[in-house]
Amino acid sequence: MSEIKLSAKLRDTFGKGSARQARRDALTPGVIYGHGTTPKHVNVEAHALMMALKTPNALLSLDIAGDGTELVIPKAVQRHPLKRTISHVDFLIVQKGEKVTVEVPVVTEGDLAAGGNLLETLLATVSVEAEATHIPTEITVSIAGLEAGATVHASDLVLPAGTTLAVDGETAVLQVVAPQAEEPAAEAAEGDEA
Repeated sequence: MSEIKLSAKLRDTFGKGSARQARRDALTPGVIYGHGTTPKHVNVEAHALMMALKTPNALLSLDIAGDGTELVIPKAVQRHPLKRTISHVDFLIVQKGEKVTVEVPVVTEGDLAAGGNLLETLLATVSVEAEATHIPTEITVSIAGLEAGATVHASDLVLPAGTTLAVDGETAVLQVVAPQAEEPAAEAAEGDEA
């Protein structure tokens, strides 16, 4: 995964009023922490940050005006409940070669076996440990030809090199279920008359 470069400014005012003013100025407030450093409070250009965070677990290079560059990943993203705009971000400092634990989306490919079976997603994301500069964007699972009753466990997932599971291998991720049998029309008619 390549680094996404964003510019940021240190902020010295705090509280709701300061955060609201930053959002009016098309900036998103955030905090940078990790590796025993003193937290840095920053404002990041809102649109560029929103575009960068469309990629799950994006590796960001924050160029902080007058304070150098920090390599970070988003740890917690707070969104407005109605507008869904980003209202605050917690950034975790990472270093090249360092392993981090992140949630990676599970994506399916292929078609189930014929018969009207349904795919039930038990986990939309799986927790994995990967190098900070090589975090996978998604984990693809083939469901081609799976029959009713089949279950895909975390240990069945094919992970990229250097990535390991951070959950129990027996954790069910997907399962195939048979369609529910419909009531015969005659029985339904009798029930209506009663």
